[in-house]
Amino acid sequence: MSGFDETAALIGAPVPRVQDRRMLLGRGRYVDDIDESGVLHVAVIRSPIAAGEITRFETADAEALDGVLLVLGPDRICALTDEVPSTWLLTGQQRLGVPIAERTVRFVGQPIGLVVATSRALAEDAVELIDIDYDDCAAVASITAARAPGAPLVYPELGTNQVGSCQFGPPMEAVEAVFASSAYIVDRTFTIPRISHSPLEPRGIVAEWVAATQELTVHCSTQVPHLMRQDLARALRVRADQVRVIAPDVGGAFGLKTCLFPDETMVCLAAKLLGRRVKWIEDRAENLTSSFQGRGQLTRGRLALDRDGRFLALHADIHGDVGAFTSTGSGGTGPFQVAGLMIEGPYRFETAAATVTGWYTNTVPTGAFRGYGMQEATFVRERLVEEAARELDRDPVDLRRLNTIASDQLPYTTKTQITYDNGDYLKVLDRTAELGEAKALSGTARVRRGVALAAQVEITGFAPSRLLEMFDVHWSGWESSTVRVNEDGTVTVFSGVTSMGQGIETSLAQIAAERLGVPLDLVSIQLGDTATSPYSNIGSQASRGLTLAGGALWTAADRLRQRMHRLASAYLDAEPDAVTCGNGEYCTAAGEFIGWQEVAHRGWMGWRRRPEDPIRLEETFEYDPENITFGYATHGAQVAVDLDTGKVAVEDYWVVHDAGVVVNPLVADGQIIGGVAQGIGSALLEEATFSEDGQPTATTYLDYVLPVSEDVPHVVIEHVVTPSQVTPGGFKGLGESGIIPPPAAIVNAVAAAVPEIAEQLVTLPLSQTRMWTLLDKAGLTT
Repeated sequence: MSGFDETAALIGAPVPRVQDRRMLLGRGRYVDDIDESGVLHVAVIRSPIAAGEITRFETADAEALDGVLLVLGPDRICALTDEVPSTWLLTGQQRLGVPIAERTVRFVGQPIGLVVATSRALAEDAVELIDIDYDDCAAVASITAARAPGAPLVYPELGTNQVGSCQFGPPMEAVEAVFASSAYIVDRTFTIPRISHSPLEPRGIVAEWVAATQELTVHCSTQVPHLMRQDLARALRVRADQVRVIAPDVGGAFGLKTCLFPDETMVCLAAKLLGRRVKWIEDRAENLTSSFQGRGQLTRGRLALDRDGRFLALHADIHGDVGAFTSTGSGGTGPFQVAGLMIEGPYRFETAAATVTGWYTNTVPTGAFRGYGMQEATFVRERLVEEAARELDRDPVDLRRLNTIASDQLPYTTKTQITYDNGDYLKVLDRTAELGEAKALSGTARVRRGVALAAQVEITGFAPSRLLEMFDVHWSGWESSTVRVNEDGTVTVFSGVTSMGQGIETSLAQIAAERLGVPLDLVSIQLGDTATSPYSNIGSQASRGLTLAGGALWTAADRLRQRMHRLASAYLDAEPDAVTCGNGEYCTAAGEFIGWQEVAHRGWMGWRRRPEDPIRLEETFEYDPENITFGYATHGAQVAVDLDTGKVAVEDYWVVHDAGVVVNPLVADGQIIGGVAQGIGSALLEEATFSEDGQPTATTYLDYVLPVSEDVPHVVIEHVVTPSQVTPGGFKGLGESGIIPPPAAIVNAVAAAVPEIAEQLVTLPLSQTRMWTLLDKAGLTT
């Protein structure tokens, strides 16, 4: 509409995050900061064994302790709760839900009950007084063990440890025919271990049941308040409108907090039984051993090429470790299926396919982890490409360039039936290679250096709902935003996505302020409360927050701006085209004006509106896009490999990325840098390990190693902007782009530095011990 002030552009401005001052002053409000007046505390009872049956659960001594109010065991919990359904299933999957508690034990750390007491210490003391006997069974703690003939069965009644299996792409007969006629084949088996999420704030929950109103209010560190409410109501056998879930400040999540956990359900059950406020905060040992983990794949990847180096066929035989059950929310087999769907990346193939098989093991379940499936697919594919270049004595950049999808070939439908939208993959590849040429340093006799790249295409804006329905994934992909101009002229935006440190509040405020034409400080963003936030089933995950919530907000704000403009024009007795807006005022050419706040005040009085317009100065828009948006990037890494110690140091790192229109470069770069840091951890340090009988062996940060500041170099970031043709505003997501390519880029750089062991670089992480062993076997150590 004419009259909109386009001069004060906020979209694209590096605006400091609106919550930073509050956080830096220590004024954050996390679950553990909620008022503890009258609160009761929970200690969760967990299994010490990986497989077996509970034969005795005696609680008398614990219940006799002064200050203990409730002890719940598996039998009573099972009687009072229903299963939570798994949402993302595999073909042939027989177990479709997750019980809250049962007598059968399937992993170390499995919650089997809880104690509620006046203090956490007392509750933990009471746990020690409970007599529990187990009838132990043999366990399987890895994909290899689960697949072995005669392996112990996690679910004996199923007759197999296989969860299910599916195929993406053409039938294997057609794929194998291309392999059989190709000139070259690169064939490797890759091990991608489980990793722990390790958010700064572990999981936590405060639940209160008010008997007078029959309502449950839950404060929880979650990414998905609406999904949690939905599953809590189902599990506790109450109506959805009896449950309110509020996500206060969330101190990191990375996919961990995308579902309702059984132990969280137990806490809410205890609150309902006691009619009191009950609190549980996960400790770090529980987080490392009992919270769901990520990754966990064993994949045979094959790449076929012709004599000119053109990619003919790609196949990934993906085996995923789901753990003791398929987790709910966005976990389960979803990460393994995404790995299969995205195996092709930015390249053209004559044929490509992925076979995805899930396996039960006697270990903590796996679930969503930032960049899930796509990091794994990128590692497999980019290592195969690099190995093909090495074996064919081709420049790896030239080999990629020969096979990369050109911009005029987009939109492009892959062989696994994913349709990429728009972009310029070659431009990003070439710029990353150019940066790498300028950065390359020479090594020494005992410290080798290498530079390499890795390219990726990323699912962002995970939707639309029709696609989820087609895959029988029980989520809604749509988002809505509500924009309200209040009586005093301030603006409140309600969105169903949540904040867990990614800066979404700031980016949404920028969109709202620019589209309405008001100063940023007039805008408040309200998130994370099922009583006020629009319904959002998936919430903030899968790089969809800004893309979908921002797309909905863009349209809702535009509609409200038009209404405000019409109201102002009516008050000025002028046609809308004759009224301009700027600096908080509406003006005519004759110099008559009315302020934004005055228009808002009169609007709420119901004055001068058109008969067809609503009175409330509020607009809601529901956005369900026609397609997924796809971000893409190429990362480059320079590493130094010490042949005497096996230590790999990432000395330089650079990223060229396209996320469409970037709303806030500060937020965008922060997300990418944080992702790169996590990716370095995956590449070199992090691995959640188990003994053969299922005991976790990485239970502290002495055993589970995270990257520290000295492990992360300066990260150079360049943005290429190809506005999305799908999303209003041209946005694509980027929350996971930083974490997807680093393992591939870093391991490729190690292969360039030490080609003698390149063929064996198929297992993550490249820890110092693993590297030294490979170097020693190759005769490269002193």
